[in-house]
Formats: sequence, structure tokens, C-alpha cells
Amino acid sequence: MPPEPTPALTPATAGPTPIRILLADDHALVRRGVRLILDREPDLQVVAEAGDGAEAVEEARKQDIDLAILDIAMPRMTGLQATRELSALKPDLRILMLTMHDNEQYLFQALKAGACGYVLKSVADRDLVAACRAAMRNEPFLYPGAVTALIRNYLDRVRHGEEDADRLLTPREEEVLKLVAEGHSSKEIAEMLFISVKTVHRHRANLLHKLGLRDRLELTRYAIRSGLIEP
Repeated sequence: MPPEPTPALTPATAGPTPIRILLADDHALVRRGVRLILDREPDLQVVAEAGDGAEAVEEARKQDIDLAILDIAMPRMTGLQATRELSALKPDLRILMLTMHDNEQYLFQALKAGACGYVLKSVADRDLVAACRAAMRNEPFLYPGAVTALIRNYLDRVRHGEEDADRLLTPREEEVLKLVAEGHSSKEIAEMLFISVKTVHRHRANLLHKLGLRDRLELTRYAIRSGLIEP
């Protein structure tokens, strides 16, 4: 009898695609250490590195990434500036700040710029992996001291009866406001945010109505005061 044919090997079932990460820090040794923490996790993969904020933005243009981890203090363009640029460039990109600064001012600026998490380098080996996974679940991640700062800030505002107009805006309206203030046309904004020009016009009309403003110039001034763009 002829020998039975050898059965074909069934390929192993492929696991979920790892989270693709851009890592930006101006110290190569820090990047190497953080990369070791991340790459040992099967669901995390560093696919690009950058030595400053401007390079991080360029890498984000070239690479298909899900998550950016940025240092705050970097040359040419800080992590805060890069966060604003990346949020406009890729609205769906998740961004974490990884910093040595346990500083309320930096924390609030990072969150306003578009970061969804704030991790201290001193405890990166403990917190960073959890922060990455939380970010991809669209959940904020803050170290305990940061949570305390946010609560204290909120209670202070309530105590003083302050009403922040920013709370009136949806995240999408803030994105449109930033791009309008940066001088982009409705067509350009529609292409950048993957929405229709008609939707851009509707968001712009809502912004003017909610904020009690009249035109692009007043929107731009408001965006500067709110820290959405640099003066």
C-alpha cells in the first residue's frame, strides 16, 4: 500500500496584534530602559523611537502607531507641545506622559494638551505597563498624587464658584477650535478629522454660540487663553 500522505501542519492561531508604541525621550539610556519594560510584554511593542518632540511628530507621520509615550522636557519641541501636535495630527492616538516631574502645573497642562495618562519615571517599572493598557481601553491613568491634585483643584474651583467655559465644549469641539485657531480651512479640518465640511461648519457654529463669540479672530484669542495653541 502506498504511504499515507503527511497531514499538513496547521498554523498556530495568531494572537492579538500588539499595541504599537512610539517612545520619545532625549536620553537614550532612558529609552532603552523603558523599552525593556515594554517589550517583555506580549501585547506591547515599541515600533519607533524619538529623541525630541519634533522627531516624535515626524515618526508619527511615518509610522502606524496606537500609543505615544512622551517625556515632558525635551529639546526643540517639548512633550507638551508634541502632545498638542499629535492630538491634531492623529485624534485617535493615545498619549501618555512619562516624566520625572511630580508637578501639578505640568500635570494639568498635559491633560489639557490631550494626554490620557501621567506616569512618573521613578515608578515606571510598576505603573507604565498598566498605564499603556488603560490608555488603549480609553481610560485615564494617573499616579495617586495626581488624583489628589485634580480633586483639590476641582474642590477649589467649586469653593470659589468658578465656572470654566471649557467644560461646555465636547472633545471634538475643542479639536475643531484648535484647528480653526491655527488657521486651517474648513476643508482642511474636515480632512484632518475625517469628518464632512458640513460637520465642521456645525461645530464652528456651536463654538461661537456656546462661547458667545463672533468670528475666527475671537475664537483664536479664546484658544490662546485656554492654552489650546501657543500665542
